[in-house]
This record gives sequence, structure tokens and C-alpha cells, in this order.
Amino acid sequence: MSLPLRGYTILDLTHVLAGPFCTQILSDMGAEIIKVERPGIGDDTRAFPPFKDKKSAYFAGLNHGKKSIALDLHADDDKAIFERLLDRADVLVENFRPGVLERLGYGWEAVHARFPQIVYGAVSGFGHTGPDAKRPAYDMVVQARGGVMSITGEKGREPVRVGASIGDIVAGMFLCQGILAALLDRQRSGKGRKIDVAMLDSQLAILEHAVAITSITGKPPVPSGARHPTITPFETFHASDGLFVIAAGNDKLFEKLCVALQLPLAQDERFATNPARCENARLLKRLIEAVTLDQTRAHWIAKLTNAGIPTGPIQDVGQVMKDPQILARNMVVDVLDKYGRTAFKAAGNPIKMSDCPDLPTRPPAPDLDGNRAEILRWLEKG
Repeated sequence: MSLPLRGYTILDLTHVLAGPFCTQILSDMGAEIIKVERPGIGDDTRAFPPFKDKKSAYFAGLNHGKKSIALDLHADDDKAIFERLLDRADVLVENFRPGVLERLGYGWEAVHARFPQIVYGAVSGFGHTGPDAKRPAYDMVVQARGGVMSITGEKGREPVRVGASIGDIVAGMFLCQGILAALLDRQRSGKGRKIDVAMLDSQLAILEHAVAITSITGKPPVPSGARHPTITPFETFHASDGLFVIAAGNDKLFEKLCVALQLPLAQDERFATNPARCENARLLKRLIEAVTLDQTRAHWIAKLTNAGIPTGPIQDVGQVMKDPQILARNMVVDVLDKYGRTAFKAAGNPIKMSDCPDLPTRPPAPDLDGNRAEILRWLEKG
């Protein structure tokens, strides 16, 4: 068994989240990641809590198995090392604001001219074109400007940010996809391409129902809490001991739900079709809860699951990390320290591939500049 990207070398100039998330996916699939960091400081997330033995769990979760070399790209000696790395690498990944690497002489045009084999992956707040290309951005900014916050939260309340940093994470996913496509194309053409992914663009790309609603009705959707705006019933419901979720996404599932709850609603014209159920969503919720409030969440989840209806508990992260299904899929892995002991827990790789090892442990996250000697020896071997 071998990992699909074994033999590929990724030169990683990224920091914080979007870029490191992308390169962590590539690392989990076998690519060698050489993380180029600022001398003395490194990736900002090295200073993000929580810490164990003075090392950041946040940094370890996004950078395990990578190698680190500290280079000052303003210094001639370090630039010479960096250019030797460019000559050996398959991919360069960066998440600086547009213009930063250009000023250092390592923008796409300059790199492609000298190292045409390089796939150049760039992720930034607003992309490398457009009037706001050089503006700074963080996850919160693109969630707000990209429309995600406008539909997140409870109706009539202030918009809220999604709890996960989807502004960064989604952009990192798209960047990974672009890099893999460019590597495939390079097998035919022999030349690399530039991938330009904007965090703002990536937020719009995940608003599938919101774009459809707005383009047809002219009215943008507003927050609707846990309820899906175009599928009903598809939200949280109260049981006697708290909330759980039901997602009856089509008419057949709704009929099964009515049978399981002993509610004679499947043929009622107010609820017989999904559009009708959406029009009468509040009434339907009250009718369902008139039944579900009589029993516990565990009772209803078991009953509805046995009936083939999508349902589940609302779990906190501690519960998720102990969920038997999550554990069976190796989605909580141990990140080791340099002595082979478990140092941190991290999310596993959700990409499960045949004939591809999916180990329960991951190599350590690198110390800042901790692989300099090894990397320089590799360069000397040519």
C-alpha cells in the first residue's frame, strides 16, 4: 500500500489556517511538505493556545508530519536556498496578500519563467484580481461580506459567525482541489499552472440555496435558525429532555415520519408536498413537537432510525470525539511527539481511499527550523 501523493514535494509558505489546512490534506495523502517559516517567529499559530509542553495544539493539528526550515526571503543566502528548493519542488503554496511575493521576486510570473514545472497555489482574502485584491481579510470578514453571516443565526436576531472557520477552511479545500487538477494537467503539458483561490469567492460558492432563492425571488434569505429554508421538516425538534434533529428530505421520508409518529399528515394538502410543508413549516413543527415532547431524545432517535428516517443528537465536540462511528472511521488520531508518545489529538483524514494506509497516529509537528540540516542534505544530493 502507498499514499497517492508519495514522491511529490510541496513548498509551503503558508501560515495560520487556509494554506496550512490545504497542505495538511496533501500531507495526509503522502506529499512531502517543506514548511518555509519566518526566522525566530514561524507560523503565527505556534503562539495560539491551548499549549502542552509549550507547544500549540492548534499548530500541531494543522502541521503534523511536515518539515520546517526558517528562511528570510530578504537575505541573499536564504534566497539562494529557497531557489534551490523551488528547483526541486512540484508545488509552491502561499497565502500572502497579493503583491508581497511579487516584491520579493517570487510572484507567479517570475517563478513560472524560471521554474516552469512548478504548480503555484495562492489563497488570499479577495484573490489576485479585482478592486479589493490587496485588502487584508480574515475568516470573519469573508463570512460577513460573502453572505454566510446574513443567513446564520436565529430569525430576528443579530447575524452570527459560523462556529467553524469556514472562510479559511473552504478556501483551503478549493485550493487543494485546484492543485491536484494542476498536477494532473502537468502530466500532459509538462508545465505548472497558477491556482488563485479567494476566501470571499469560496463563501459565495457554498451558498447554493441562497443564490437560487435570491436570483428567482429577488429577496435574499434571512436567518432561519436550524431550519433549512427550502426543505421541511429539516431542523431541530424538542423531546422531553432537549433538542434533537430530524431531516426528512423528501415526500417518502415524510410519509415514514408520519407513520413513526402516528401523525395522519402525509395526505393533508398542507403537508403533502415539500413546497406545501415549507409554507406551513411553523404549524408542522408544532404538530410534530406535540408528539415528540412526550418522550426522550434517545427514544425518538432510536425509533426514527429504525424507521429509516435521518435523525441524530446534537453533540458537543467532546461527545463527537468519543462517537463510535467517528472512532470506527479513524477520525480522531494521535499526533506524536519526537519520542513517539501521544502529544495531541487531531482530526483524521476524511478521504478514505482503497489500498491507502489510514494510520491511527500522525508524525510530530515540526519545531521551527527543526529540519534545516535534513533539507539541506536533500538539496545537496540533487
